[in-house]
Amino acid sequence: MPPMDNNINSQGNDALYDNPITKAEKAPNTAAPEAPEKLTPGGFTMNVLNGISIAVVVSLVPQALLGELAKALLPVWAGATTVLNLTSLASSLLPAMIGVLVAMQFKLTPIQTAAVGIAAVCGSGVAQPNPEGGFHLQGTGLVINTGLTAALAVGLILLIGARLKNYTILLLSTIVTLVAGGIGWGITYPIVNKLTIWLGDLVNGATSLQPVLMGVILAVLFAFLIVSPVSTVGIATAIFMEGIASGTANLGVVATGFGLLVAGWRVNGFATSILHVLGSPKVQMANMFSKPVTFLPILSSAAILGGVGGALGISGTPISAGFGISGLVGPLAALNYEGWGWSTGNLITIGFVFVALPLLLALATRFIFEKLLGWTKAEYYKLEFE
Repeated sequence: MPPMDNNINSQGNDALYDNPITKAEKAPNTAAPEAPEKLTPGGFTMNVLNGISIAVVVSLVPQALLGELAKALLPVWAGATTVLNLTSLASSLLPAMIGVLVAMQFKLTPIQTAAVGIAAVCGSGVAQPNPEGGFHLQGTGLVINTGLTAALAVGLILLIGARLKNYTILLLSTIVTLVAGGIGWGITYPIVNKLTIWLGDLVNGATSLQPVLMGVILAVLFAFLIVSPVSTVGIATAIFMEGIASGTANLGVVATGFGLLVAGWRVNGFATSILHVLGSPKVQMANMFSKPVTFLPILSSAAILGGVGGALGISGTPISAGFGISGLVGPLAALNYEGWGWSTGNLITIGFVFVALPLLLALATRFIFEKLLGWTKAEYYKLEFE
């Protein structure tokens, strides 16, 4: 057999960890278009948040859409157990998805991306050691610490760059797992866990004492967040929002969806407008931040709806808090919450709060801010998809 060409072998291994950053280091005199833009702290943070937002939707939507329905079908359909198991497993894989999708925001290589995914799982707390050996998965893990660990892993990888050369495939995942994953596992997790439990207890407790006032505050906050880069579901699951806190926060998302549907109806048409309710209001992010006045009717509607929801005791789960009416996640969670149920009166109440009232408020606020005050226009909400 002829001897292997070492140069060819080296190039093959280099391909395993080449990305725009390492290429720029190895070939500093290459053309400018190959060089990445300078990564600022703000850009780094946004990449992490965007990765978390996508991961939350990918992992939690299956359980959010089918979980409550499958529970309702358990008495009459044996296959509902399989649906529950599969969607629950998808939720428990959230930390891995966060690591992978955060890494993808930085355009890391497959090896680097996998290493970030491993570190994120280590720092999430989703996998707990069994005394008899092995691990068991429980819940979704600690979202905040998962994101923090993923950020540490990405930072470590960017710091290492191409220094490992041909040893990347052997050493990178080990270094990232032990350093970034170890910090997330043993140092930041206990601190962040106590902080998030305290914050969740504070929000949930305050809402129990002052449901109307906190309903207004949480609905307005989530109405703003749903059209920002921040994930509403990520926030709710991170601080374990439960009960009326979750329900009223979700009503803020509902108010935003119906408000944007009505505000841009004339210029967007039915298919695009209904996307705000059945899909996500985040499609309006660019329009809203380019013309901040567009927030006024949305937040006004959310404040009223949140107050009504607090007075009626509309409740939900950490997962349902950021989905609005999409997939009937919010209404189903409210009906299935302890103390509620599928009575005729409850069905009428949920239909009123989740559909009739937000639609009426959307029409009223559009009339006030567009017709009476002249502060907004339908064109401000126009969407164009290529």
